[in-house]
Amino acid sequence: MHAGARKVKGTGGVGKVAVMGLLERSPEKKKSKVALRVMPDVRKGEIQGNVRANVAPGSLLYTDAFQSYAGLHADYAHAVVDHAECYARGRVHTNGLENFWSLLKRAVKGTYVSVAPFHLFRYLDEQATRFKERVENDAGRFVKAMQRVSGRRLTFAKLTGQPTA
Repeated sequence: MHAGARKVKGTGGVGKVAVMGLLERSPEKKKSKVALRVMPDVRKGEIQGNVRANVAPGSLLYTDAFQSYAGLHADYAHAVVDHAECYARGRVHTNGLENFWSLLKRAVKGTYVSVAPFHLFRYLDEQATRFKERVENDAGRFVKAMQRVSGRRLTFAKLTGQPTA
């Protein structure tokens, strides 16, 4: 980035919204699931609170070397991979979630172009569903979508949050 642009935009996480992802690995031939949350900040309390709310105590937990994960070893079998050294040590890696982030970024840049922070959670939900259903073909995804909306009614007032006149 040009030095002038860096002064205006900032670097690192400046001006960005933090999103945390948790990937549940599944055995062969099963679908891994991803849970996403827009985070108010990336401090230790927020990060660890989200982990504890979504991951059963005693579970295997693989993370990168981000300092906000420090201290999770008391409740989990916590293994860390430091990306400055390597990206995988046997089964200890975050490559599945990195794959999801790649797909999400491609969708944001190529399909959505711009995402307002207020609506970010909706885009995340859509991409998490796409990821979960990724082995299904288009026809299968269509049938599942129709089954989910069949018999439900969405009024204009509820959709827009405005009372009808």
